[in-house]
Amino acid sequence: MEMNRSSLRNRSASARLRLPSSKSIRTFDRCATFVNEDTTVFMEMAQHKKEEGNRLFQRREYEDALMKYDKAIKLLPKNHIDVANLRCNMASCYMQMNPEDYRQAINECNLALEVCPNYSKALVKRAKCFEALNRLDLASKDVDLVLSLEPNNIAALEISERVKMEIEEHGIRLDYREVSPLPETPIEKQKLKKKKSHKSVEKIVVVEEKHVETKEEPMKTVKLFFGEDIRYAHVPANCTILQLREVVANKFPRLKAFLIKFKDQDGDLVTITTSQELRCIEESADPQGYIKLFIIKVKPEDDPLFEEAIKRGSPKKNSFSDDKSSSVCIDDWIVQFALLFKNHVGCDSDEYLNLHELGIKVYSEAMEDTTTSEEAQEVFTLAEKKFQEMSALALFNWGNVHMFRAKKRLCLSEEASKESTLVMVKTSYEWAQAEYVKAGKKYEEALKLKPDFYEALLALGLQQFELAKLSWCFAKGNMADVENEPSTDVLTLFNLAEENIERGTQIWEEIEEERLKEGSKPSVEKLMLQKMGLQDYFKHLSSDETTEQGFNMKTQMNIFWGTVLYERSVVEFKLGIPLWKECLMAAMEKFTAAGASPADIAVMVKNHSANETTQEDLCFKIDEIVQAWNEMHDAKRWLSGVSSFRLEPLLRRRVSKLHNTLENI
Repeated sequence: MEMNRSSLRNRSASARLRLPSSKSIRTFDRCATFVNEDTTVFMEMAQHKKEEGNRLFQRREYEDALMKYDKAIKLLPKNHIDVANLRCNMASCYMQMNPEDYRQAINECNLALEVCPNYSKALVKRAKCFEALNRLDLASKDVDLVLSLEPNNIAALEISERVKMEIEEHGIRLDYREVSPLPETPIEKQKLKKKKSHKSVEKIVVVEEKHVETKEEPMKTVKLFFGEDIRYAHVPANCTILQLREVVANKFPRLKAFLIKFKDQDGDLVTITTSQELRCIEESADPQGYIKLFIIKVKPEDDPLFEEAIKRGSPKKNSFSDDKSSSVCIDDWIVQFALLFKNHVGCDSDEYLNLHELGIKVYSEAMEDTTTSEEAQEVFTLAEKKFQEMSALALFNWGNVHMFRAKKRLCLSEEASKESTLVMVKTSYEWAQAEYVKAGKKYEEALKLKPDFYEALLALGLQQFELAKLSWCFAKGNMADVENEPSTDVLTLFNLAEENIERGTQIWEEIEEERLKEGSKPSVEKLMLQKMGLQDYFKHLSSDETTEQGFNMKTQMNIFWGTVLYERSVVEFKLGIPLWKECLMAAMEKFTAAGASPADIAVMVKNHSANETTQEDLCFKIDEIVQAWNEMHDAKRWLSGVSSFRLEPLLRRRVSKLHNTLENI
């Protein structure tokens, strides 16, 4: 008894020595945690490398993509499921390289199948490689294995059809065992051992499965020809013409209206319009071959089945694919796999369901704090000014379009009668007048948005000035009493043009004076843009460049103002108004301020209508004189640029030939 007791004590003592302490258990848990964390980090790195490889593959940089995929594989455990996918991606790279390396691609597929046997993606890619290497027997084995696992795999079906056709053409005989069916899954066995209380549920599921099996129909392969595009399609053995149309629409999604035709024994294309005709074609076709159908694109009114096909619904949903009334049940293994995946990755997906709402809430609160600050109000004020200027500028450019449209060329034929010529001239005059009126309205709308928009004021003055010239020339051409109603309208337009030019010039001078006072000191707007990192949106000019641009702008306005005064003096001289001399002298002062030489001034005075040596109908030639003067004597000034690019297209326009035509009709 004492020996037994001592032996028991010794055994218990040795057992206590073998049991790990609580401290060692905690150390082991920490090590396991570190291992899991490292594995998670490596998996994230591998996923990042995989995404980089996918982007490189899309850019057709296959060698760089191979390096990224290889690095991703090294970061993952050897038997990880993503390794097989990465191996397939590497195989795709080898297949796309120039020249193709199909043998290396086959090797990558083999490595993928070692990790994940019966991986359909690897089998399909390996079959493509075997097909390219003319190993049709091996390609046929791979696709048959895929089809035994996934009967509806489209890629495998296409490869299988091509391989079978080549085998039949070359007379190759295949001799290999059929792939054995998949064993029954353990979950299906467990379902048979459920409790009696769940027998009713089991019966319902079995009935539904049998119901689905009865709906399965044998499929036939057809060959669709749409121009040079040839595709295979699978249709039910006894499908209707509308079901066939749906299959065609799925194969060619861009087709809306089309005809389905077949070639008869005489070689003629016959349109199929009914299901009975389709049955006759199937009966007359070779049972071992494919039914060849030709697709012809037509207009909807030429398609007899177009409206009926639309009533059936979207063509992308096959009527024989799934029954909407059948219930959907999730197998237990899907739920078990989802739980296993969540535990393996180490994340709880339920915590991220409201992540989007939380992010939007935080974003809204941050935006609210930012937009209500004092600094934000300054930015809003700047944005308001910019949008105001942008809207006014849009209306300004809109008016410019009408100004240019008013210069529409009038083409008169020498053989045309005088009556038809008068009608054409009057039509052109009314067209130009309407366009000038539209342009004036747009300029006025721009000034309502931005009252200090001096470019719009000058453009409005130009519009009124050209409208006055047009009315004057038309009145002279029609031999009207120019001293009555037409003269009043013309002089009113001249007065409005001068007022707008004066206001626009005054606003520009105020802006220029304020800019000169500030000197080299940046404006508040520029300081704010620099603070926001938007300094690249404006160009910094030196003081010399700024001075030169201001001088050029002033020169343009003086030339424009002088032209208006000169032509007003011509009109007043024709009307016998003694103030024409004052207008002429004021015009010469503007031209002198613009830099015109004494010789140029003398030419302008000599060509005035008041000069006795001036021939008749030489009025309004000032436009051509000013244009020639700008081109010959001021070319460098124009090339150096102006402070406002917006006015240059208007002020540099050539004189419309419609004025001379109106005077000489």
